[in-house]
Amino acid sequence: QVQLVESGGGLVEAGGSLRLSCAASGRTISTLATGWFRQAPGKEREFVAAIRWNGGSTYYADSVKGRFTISRDNANNRVYLQMNSLKPEDTAAYYCAAETTRGSVPPTTPARWDYWGQGTQVTVSS
Repeated sequence: QVQLVESGGGLVEAGGSLRLSCAASGRTISTLATGWFRQAPGKEREFVAAIRWNGGSTYYADSVKGRFTISRDNANNRVYLQMNSLKPEDTAAYYCAAETTRGSVPPTTPARWDYWGQGTQVTVSS
C-alpha cells in the first residue's frame, strides 16, 4: 500500500505561483511513476504532469507546459509540482497519484493509476 498526502494548495492571484507537495509512504517513490492530476467542479479529472518511475523523464499536459514543473526528492520520498504564471483556469482540486507498472511512459488516464491522495485545492483569482 502507498499513502499519498498533498499540501501546498491555496488562493493566489493570476500570474502568481504555488508549489504543491506530495508526501509518500509505504513504498519508495523511486520504484513508482508519480504524477499530478486536477479536477475542476463539473469536469472530469485530467492529467497535469508525471515523472517516470526511474526519474528519467517528465511529461506535461499541453495546457501547463512551460508553466508547471514536476520534480521529486527520493531522499524524502516527496513529489512536487511547481506552478508558475497561474491562470484562473488552473483552479481545481489537485491530486497526487502513483502508478506501479514501471512502463516506458506514465499513463495519462486516471483509471490506470493505482494510488491517490486526498487532494488539495488551488484557486486562482482574476
